[in-house]
Amino acid sequence: MDGDIRKSDIRQFLDDLEKQAHTLYATVLALPESLFWIVQEDTEQTFSVAGFIENYENFDSCLDSFCVGFNVYFFRDEWDEIVSDRELTDNLYNGEDRFEASFTFYGFRYLKVEGLDGEIDPDDFKVAVIFSDLAETGSFSSSNDLVNQLQSNIQWGLRGNFVDIPTDCPQRDERLGWAGDAQVFFRTATFNRDVQSFFRKWLKDVSADQLPDGQVTDIIPMITGLVGAGHTGWGDVATIVPWQHYMAYGDKRILENQFPSMKAWVDFIVGQCSEPYLWNTGWHYGDWLFYSVDNDTSGVSAVTYKPLIQQCFFANSADVTAKAAAVLGLEKEAAYYADVAAKAREAFCNAYLTPAGYLVSATQTAYVMALNFDMLPESMRPVVAARLADKVREYGHITTGFLGTPYICHVLSEWGYTDLAYMLLLRQQYPGWLYPVTMGATTIWERWNSMMPDRTIPNNGMNSFNHYSYGAIGDWLYRDAVGLHETSAGFKTMAVKPHTGGGFTQMRAEQITPYGRAAAEWRDEAGVFTLEVTIPVNTTAEIYVPSTSADGVMLDGAAVSASADASLEGYADGYTKVKVGSGTYRFEVKR
Repeated sequence: MDGDIRKSDIRQFLDDLEKQAHTLYATVLALPESLFWIVQEDTEQTFSVAGFIENYENFDSCLDSFCVGFNVYFFRDEWDEIVSDRELTDNLYNGEDRFEASFTFYGFRYLKVEGLDGEIDPDDFKVAVIFSDLAETGSFSSSNDLVNQLQSNIQWGLRGNFVDIPTDCPQRDERLGWAGDAQVFFRTATFNRDVQSFFRKWLKDVSADQLPDGQVTDIIPMITGLVGAGHTGWGDVATIVPWQHYMAYGDKRILENQFPSMKAWVDFIVGQCSEPYLWNTGWHYGDWLFYSVDNDTSGVSAVTYKPLIQQCFFANSADVTAKAAAVLGLEKEAAYYADVAAKAREAFCNAYLTPAGYLVSATQTAYVMALNFDMLPESMRPVVAARLADKVREYGHITTGFLGTPYICHVLSEWGYTDLAYMLLLRQQYPGWLYPVTMGATTIWERWNSMMPDRTIPNNGMNSFNHYSYGAIGDWLYRDAVGLHETSAGFKTMAVKPHTGGGFTQMRAEQITPYGRAAAEWRDEAGVFTLEVTIPVNTTAEIYVPSTSADGVMLDGAAVSASADASLEGYADGYTKVKVGSGTYRFEVKR
């Protein structure tokens, strides 16, 4: 640097250095602000910040050179204090011993201390929460405290696992980038945090580890020999996440970057079909950790035929690859993969659907997959939706695993069974989302029964209490229950369509979109339903107000039909539809 070193320059340098140190998992402790102490290969050295900076032309090169291979220690107390190297070393902790991990992290809820005499003061312990620096972009609240805690658990599951890569859990011997887990949780993640760059980088890893024949590895980055590749639901991260990323953020560069990977995965599947466009080969995880009982003699375990699941994901991956090609202007590829998707759906119906609307697996997951991925002729969809509703009523609880769970409440709401979606959401017994909450959970469990009501642990071999996959219910809470969702890429157009019920009197969701803040809040109290929405600039929205007709809907105190700020589109299926531009609106209707 030219000229004198200013205190403001040093302070900015230390701020930048500390951020970089955190990013690189360096240890951050305490020293005078005018000095820093580094340890490299057990050799202690103390440097003047000013002297160090003078040796570099700019801060960036300084950071790049310094923050690799070092533990960095800081102190923020007295700016003008002058401490010699010897004093620095001798009085580092003012006579106190401090212990903390370097170059690693631990996921835990409780800390056990042994071997110390006397009473232990909890104030002597501090915990640093480590996760990738992802800005908070969404919030959710409701009139139900248990559901609010569920939302908190979803958020903490994200924090605990989004550490450089999306890990499966932070507390056991894995901490690996399991593709299936990331795939099912991605849309929930986009609401809560800005994960645009985080997943852009990780998807590059997906491509880099993809095998020459197109197989996608189960974990990314791949550890050779640990697990396999080419498994449905896990490999589909290569297609589903890029497309959902584009829809959430509206940046088609993600499709440009990932399109070769998307094609390669679908092409691999086509090559694995035992007969044209029917993928029923290979070993697969299936609907991982679905509801099952020991010594099942009555058939209540919800076992879904794995090839049926394979076929659904195959058709969907081909479909989103076709859509990506269309966005990129690749007409030939768009037509080809759309044809693959259509033929995969036809093969599904021929192999797994009866004329009466039954599937070869009569499970919640099977019916959800068929409906969510548009596998059925239009005439059969209401029939299959009714089969799904019957299956939910039969059990009285959820039976889906990793692959079926993200979609079940979406599908129920889409087909008019929101009451059943709320029943599943609000169940406080095993299996259900609120069961862990009633057990004191502060993160999402890997299994529906990671802990039993008597607090015994049924499976010690593979069990996690911080495993975000089942947190995918968040996406339904935000986009269906509150009703805030995009209708085109990046929220250029959007909709607010609340699905009320479950005894809730209030729900609110707010999200930062590429165009600004979008928000929706509904209240259903004292016979009056109110819906307040905020639509960001340069966007338009369709608002669906629950009502018995359009005549009684009020907008900002006047009849919506007379408003100059909104266009009344009509009434259908229990909603009055209104089109608006950017701004804040308050709708009201008497129940």
